[in-house]
Amino acid sequence: MSRRRKLTEEERELWSRVAASTTPFHPKRPVSAETEPDPKASKPVPKVPRPEVKDFRIGQSSPDFAFRHDLAPSIAEHLARQPVVMDRKAHRAMTRGKLEPEAKIDLHGMTLAQAHPELIRFILNAQDNGRRLVLVITGKGKKGLDDGPIPQRQGVLRHQVPQWLRLPPLGAVVMQVDQAHLKHGGSGAYYVYLRRLR
Repeated sequence: MSRRRKLTEEERELWSRVAASTTPFHPKRPVSAETEPDPKASKPVPKVPRPEVKDFRIGQSSPDFAFRHDLAPSIAEHLARQPVVMDRKAHRAMTRGKLEPEAKIDLHGMTLAQAHPELIRFILNAQDNGRRLVLVITGKGKKGLDDGPIPQRQGVLRHQVPQWLRLPPLGAVVMQVDQAHLKHGGSGAYYVYLRRLR
């Protein structure tokens, strides 16, 4: 980085003659080349207060910080944001638990590899049989050991099933997915409204 050199007496005199012959755009700014601020110099940035962290010793368990947040939206929030494609009156009745599912499948205790083909078979058979509203029970999931720095979500199937229902081959069959009413399983189950077979 180069240092700024001082002006000689001759350069100062020349600068003052040039500055006197001009009209400044911003009169409050300095007109001298020596007093003009360096454009590269930046203003001091105010310090942001950091959360207070207590001393930590090796082998000691880490404290639970209050400033941790789960920034991903919950499943209920994600499903609530989706547009209602089915009849609004039927949707309102469905989400209030007033419509009885015509068939149901319980995926409790299954692995992802077991549950995915079972779900596909169940949904496609339900549509072939002319059913419109089915219930998919996933369970709420067990709280796993969260030892690592990356938080783990509770209930693998509960998070995966809505994604499977959007993807082929089920995406073309499923019209609406919503969290079930408490009497049908609450957050551990989903209402799946199917398209009519043509």
